[in-house]
Amino acid sequence: MDPLVSVVIPVFNGERFLREAVESVLAQNYSSLEIIIVDDGSTDDTASVAGSLPETARYLHQTNHGPAAARNRGIEHARGSLIAFADADDLWPVAKLELQLPHLINNPAIEIVLGRIQQVLLSETVNGQTQSQEFGEPAFSVNLGGAVIRKSVFERVGLFDETMRYSEDVDWFMRARESGAAIMTIDAVTLFYRQHEENMTRGKSTAELSVLKALKKSLDRRRGNTGSAAALPSFRISVEE
Repeated sequence: MDPLVSVVIPVFNGERFLREAVESVLAQNYSSLEIIIVDDGSTDDTASVAGSLPETARYLHQTNHGPAAARNRGIEHARGSLIAFADADDLWPVAKLELQLPHLINNPAIEIVLGRIQQVLLSETVNGQTQSQEFGEPAFSVNLGGAVIRKSVFERVGLFDETMRYSEDVDWFMRARESGAAIMTIDAVTLFYRQHEENMTRGKSTAELSVLKALKKSLDRRRGNTGSAAALPSFRISVEE
């Protein structure tokens, strides 16, 4: 039997994008899926959009506590042994799970499979329609939407740090690497990251995004009482045809 994949979609005021994100998950050539939409206190029409989606998608609502808390709630409700994420304004390539899941299914030692991220610019045309354009080369990134993760890793490493409004994903991946999680990267696009005027991180500086804070936390943990930071394990790399 194919393992159940629980797809957690945190959303805040994402009525414009949510349907497309869910449709990109449902378009996967893999039927053992559950979708958990966690509405982080939206004030727009997100709830109505979620209510019109197929029954495959479960809808949870909470007061606004940030994306880390929304993802944590989704994980807590997940029934699958594998966890994947899709931000409401991003899209999955149609072959995402087809490319990533075999590494997890066929090799129990692998715990996380990451791929490349393709940047996509959204813009409005003169008649009010939205157009999208890919730009830049697909790049490797520790982006949650580009990953598939065994639920057991969260049980060992812990959930996302809800005190962090930004870079909670970087912080979690650093903790996962410190724990010795076996991470594989594949040379294939596993997420379309859509850039637009409403992006949560748009216009934020590195300091505001807390990237350096997440990295320093990792260094401090690895230094311990020795003053010298232990090296992180390397990634395993798979070249896709």
